[in-house]
Amino acid sequence: MAEQIGIGPGRRILDLGCGWGPLLAFIRSRGGRGVGVTLSSAQAAACRRHGLDVHLQDAREVSRDTFGPFDAVASLGAFEHFCSPEDHRAGRQDDLYRELFARIGGVLPDRGRFFLQTMVFGRNMIPAERINIRASRDSDAWYLALMGRQFPGSWLPHGQEQIIRSAEPHFGLVSSVSGRLDYIETIRQWRKRFAAPSLKKTLLKLQLLPRWLTSADFRLAFTSGVSANGVCFERELLDHYRLVFEKNPSRSG
Repeated sequence: MAEQIGIGPGRRILDLGCGWGPLLAFIRSRGGRGVGVTLSSAQAAACRRHGLDVHLQDAREVSRDTFGPFDAVASLGAFEHFCSPEDHRAGRQDDLYRELFARIGGVLPDRGRFFLQTMVFGRNMIPAERINIRASRDSDAWYLALMGRQFPGSWLPHGQEQIIRSAEPHFGLVSSVSGRLDYIETIRQWRKRFAAPSLKKTLLKLQLLPRWLTSADFRLAFTSGVSANGVCFERELLDHYRLVFEKNPSRSG
């Protein structure tokens, strides 16, 4: 990513949905200047404690007036949360993505690059109306419904094609790489490490007991004994892409 979008000395990079700040810290280590936005006040506070420039701001509302121009933009994992199931059902998904790309284009110079990493629905995705938590366990419909409980409020792009189409006319695609197999291994490592016993994790789990007792959705999401997104990646109901876009030159005259 550093080579593809030019993370280096003097470069100003915008991180949309910066999380706990790992990319911003990397930009700083390379001599660049990173600016991050997040919807989480806890993330923003943690980033600021580490001297990172982070703002509590919806990534979909960033503009040149907000933070000025940037040399490049990146977004790792936030794009999959920019459209809700309600937005999708209302037919707003394409419009949301097109507006976002227009805003990103507005902060970049001609030929400026945008690195996007996101989950998408894969080639074996089933029709949305078939997704049902009451479907037979181990069915595609059940796993997708369980994933919706584990990651509420999110509706994914329909393949990389929807993203690429939405980027026009502001951006052209430079490269596309599927990270589906990488993500499957990442999930395996997460599960292995989460399962390793420790006193600290036991105490944290005890703090969640009141929520577990009062929320049926919470119990379903976290005591089902399966990794819904892991299974969905294996079945190619989901895919995962690293996309690099380049802003098209401005037309004049």
